[in-house]
Amino acid sequence: MRAALVIAFASVVFAQSSETGPKFTLADIHPSAPNTISEMRARFSHGRYELRNATLVELIRTAWNVEADNVTGGPEFLDTRRFDVIAMAPAGTSSEALHMMLRALLRDRFRLTVHDGKKDGPALAIMAGKKPELQPTDGTGDAICNLRPGQRPTPRDGSPAEPVVFDCHNMTMAALAKALPGIREASGYVLSYPVLDQTNLSGAWDFSLKFSPRNIYMPTPAAGEPVTLFDAFEKQLGLRLAAVKVPMPVIVVDGVNERPTPNPPGTAEQASLRPEFEVAEIKPDRESAECSNIAIRRGAEIDIHMTLKGLIAEAWGDMNRHRIVGGPKSDGQCWAIAAKTSADREAAPGWVGPVWNGVDIDTMRLMLRSFLVDRFGLAAHDDESDVLGYALVAAKPKLNKADPANRPGCKEGPGADGKDPRIANPMASRLITCRDVTLKQFAAELSDVMYGALPVVDATGITGRYDMTISFSPPNVLQSGAAPDAATNVAGNVTASEPNGAISIFEALTKQLGLKLQSRNVKTEVLVIDRVNETPTEN
Repeated sequence: MRAALVIAFASVVFAQSSETGPKFTLADIHPSAPNTISEMRARFSHGRYELRNATLVELIRTAWNVEADNVTGGPEFLDTRRFDVIAMAPAGTSSEALHMMLRALLRDRFRLTVHDGKKDGPALAIMAGKKPELQPTDGTGDAICNLRPGQRPTPRDGSPAEPVVFDCHNMTMAALAKALPGIREASGYVLSYPVLDQTNLSGAWDFSLKFSPRNIYMPTPAAGEPVTLFDAFEKQLGLRLAAVKVPMPVIVVDGVNERPTPNPPGTAEQASLRPEFEVAEIKPDRESAECSNIAIRRGAEIDIHMTLKGLIAEAWGDMNRHRIVGGPKSDGQCWAIAAKTSADREAAPGWVGPVWNGVDIDTMRLMLRSFLVDRFGLAAHDDESDVLGYALVAAKPKLNKADPANRPGCKEGPGADGKDPRIANPMASRLITCRDVTLKQFAAELSDVMYGALPVVDATGITGRYDMTISFSPPNVLQSGAAPDAATNVAGNVTASEPNGAISIFEALTKQLGLKLQSRNVKTEVLVIDRVNETPTEN
């Protein structure tokens, strides 16, 4: 039986800290080195606080403990320039104190000034219907919602999902609102929205809720006639679960410098040493059935099985092979690399963002670059060239002029109107919103979204800045496969929607924005291999 759901929400206060608040004893800020993963990493261990590869928006949201969407105003560089912050604080410093120290650091070094504000944000609300059908509880036992025993788990192979039943006991409506976001089977309905109690119903209740599961991470079609969570609330409980807008507190950026003031004397400047494995051996791999995998075990032990071209692509961030010019003439040999490096010994096991068993993937890739230079004599440089890719062209454009009040950029989730098509169609589980961007910037965003596919460049000829939202399905939920590449769709044809509601990014662009991706040679950044040996030097 599933463990009981116990969800607690902490209140957030956005008051600006005073000038006399706690401060770091030492702090170094410097621009981040080139990264293959654009994601902030944060850790606090033994008095050392590290925030790496962080934009100013990410530093602000960390300091005030808010979502990035709740940081408004400010110039475009808030989302583009990245920094590493290494600071010292007494061991055992609380998270709240670290946040206060980071606020003081941003004020002192970036001359950041902010104020509290409000904006309407999307949420889901539980509301009372005409006749709520709830059974008053006897008042005994914990407030709990459990998945009824003996039910088939939500399938992960794309087969139909059977309805699930949650039995809830001694639950107030406020407790139900807090618990709902933690129910995995409801994640495709609730998404990342807060859930509010607006029923005005007092007391605690016993009830059951039966609905067709929607897991936003592994969407599956429902078996038979699906019962949505919204239908279940209305027909089984006499309640409504509806999208609403509610005032939410935000941090408004009034002023900020693009670069920090210089590091004080005595702080550690950015290390110039290149990342390297502590130990690494390589040998021909004649046993692996699949020559394309990496495993990182606890203790920072790294096993890599790849061809030389695969190693080069991985070292530059899993780069698409079409963007690598030159390289080894033959690529039939599989190589096995056994390496070891330092890791965060206190890190949680498994994946935590871009960290796998305590090893930062981006750092591992930079170490692999050094290894290829040392052992294969690799020499390479960045350039521009014509390669197979996609051109974003205009079909029948349906674009909205940008609101210049927005800071330019793209994010996952709905726009200012709060409309979220994922609620009606969870199979289109990717929702990208871009604000105040050019078509060139939007094409670059598509290149990132279609990670591992061919590069995308703007060929629309459309000028100006626009607000755009696009909803589509990731490749793993498309029965016939999304993101066709040169091997499967050299003409760039639009793939049709699936009966279960899945829609490729190709069709979504045409239907929702009146744009189209055409397969052709495009000029884009490439990695040019100047020299590389077919075999490595001896261990």
